[in-house]
Amino acid sequence: MSKKLIRFDWAVKKLLRNKTNFVVLEGFLSELLFDTIKIDSILESEGNQQNEEDKYNRVDILTQNSKNELVIIEIQNTYEIDYFHRMAYGASKALTENLALGQSYLDIKKVISINIVYFDLGQGKDYIYRGKTTFEGLHEKDSLQLSNTQKQTFMKQNVADIFPEYYLIKVNQFNDIAKDTLDEWIYFFKNSEVKDSFKAKGLAEAKEALDEMRLNKEQQYGYNRYLDSLHVKASEALSVRIEAEEMVRKDENQKKAVEMAKIMLVNNEPKNKIALYTGLTVEHIEQLRSERE
Repeated sequence: MSKKLIRFDWAVKKLLRNKTNFVVLEGFLSELLFDTIKIDSILESEGNQQNEEDKYNRVDILTQNSKNELVIIEIQNTYEIDYFHRMAYGASKALTENLALGQSYLDIKKVISINIVYFDLGQGKDYIYRGKTTFEGLHEKDSLQLSNTQKQTFMKQNVADIFPEYYLIKVNQFNDIAKDTLDEWIYFFKNSEVKDSFKAKGLAEAKEALDEMRLNKEQQYGYNRYLDSLHVKASEALSVRIEAEEMVRKDENQKKAVEMAKIMLVNNEPKNKIALYTGLTVEHIEQLRSERE
């Protein structure tokens, strides 16, 4: 029987950095990247809890896997219109900060940026997107490839293998129907629940490690505060949206009232009657009259 577990975003920040729990992250990464992923270490992330906003609004974790690749896992709960830009910034910073002074460009590590967002970002029908860098000829329309010497030197097969690679998971767009093992992870992200029938790598371990009953009192307090903060953020976002819609509605009504007033002015209706019918002030109507003249 399935039951509610600790949210993955909080767990990444508090529990999954422990080496004994690497198997959970390894399972998720293996399913997403269609490969067997082993995490060697959790590296310091440039954005971890620098301030109160960071503490509750985003989660950054930077890992290094057994292939010497850097894997960023970032979770964003509230809407950011420029989140694509932050994805590019995070991958670029991870790339440059992990190239020591004097090292050859050949030593640049492959960066994989995994972004789990709980809001609608951009326009698209899917809930999982992958982005990578390719070079297409402007005239021949061919794809630029590595030479055999480059393949042997770099130990890579494609140009795209050198550049950062991005994954974007739009959790709220998932329809809760798990068609494969990766979908089982997305279901967990959305519902904080692992069904007994799920077989995805790492989920059995997640079910064990993220049982809320295993938290001590301090962890339970921190987790509940985190959940409260998400409710507050959601309420703030809703309030902003409602206020924006109200402003639009008022603006549309104002435009209609002005148009009606202009028509009544053309018909030489008295200003008090225009004010009564349109809701505009007498001063506003006088201004419209002077503009006509």
